[in-house]
Amino acid sequence: MPLVMTDRRRSARPEGFTLVEMIVVVAIMALLAALATPSMLGWVRNNKIRTVSDSLQNALRQAQTEATRRNRQVVFALTDDTPTVKSASYTAKASGRNWAISTVTPTDSDQTGAFVEAGILSDVSSNVVISGPNISGTGTVPTAICFSSIGRVVPNAAPGPSKADCEAAAVWFDIAMSDTKTGDRPLRVTIAVGGQVRMCDPARTLSATQPDGCASP
Repeated sequence: MPLVMTDRRRSARPEGFTLVEMIVVVAIMALLAALATPSMLGWVRNNKIRTVSDSLQNALRQAQTEATRRNRQVVFALTDDTPTVKSASYTAKASGRNWAISTVTPTDSDQTGAFVEAGILSDVSSNVVISGPNISGTGTVPTAICFSSIGRVVPNAAPGPSKADCEAAAVWFDIAMSDTKTGDRPLRVTIAVGGQVRMCDPARTLSATQPDGCASP
């Protein structure tokens, strides 16, 4: 019986990636990361603006709701203080970093103003600045916003908090990053005299095709 010679040698193929393949993969990943980084940073910045705007809008709506629920005037103000139930005093400040809500002492009553709630906007998103309250025209710029028992914006020269002053006018707050960069999308929170609280895009004009735009101040 003839012997059959077999070649037991097998072609060995190295497992895994070759050095060239690894270099190509790393280069592609680096390119994709470089392309994605600017858009990712822009998303983070705009998300911070949105977060602060949402918090401010919700706080204003809460102040309005408290006014109608308690059937008495309530004041909303920005401040650099951090009031609490035990230490409720605060100083109203335009463009403050935090917000506070308290009831207004009626002029014909022995009731006293009460602290309702406060929020620290710097805890929500850092490097975001709030400009306001602002009003159109050349009238007195208010440092606070007062809501009546039916939720309307009303004037009050002394609503309670130190340096607080409310005007019966439509007001708005502008929210943006402190270090403006291309791609940022600042937002605006407006309060109509009738009490409607709304967030909008100041770079767009309110219309049927741009419902997220802002009305002319």
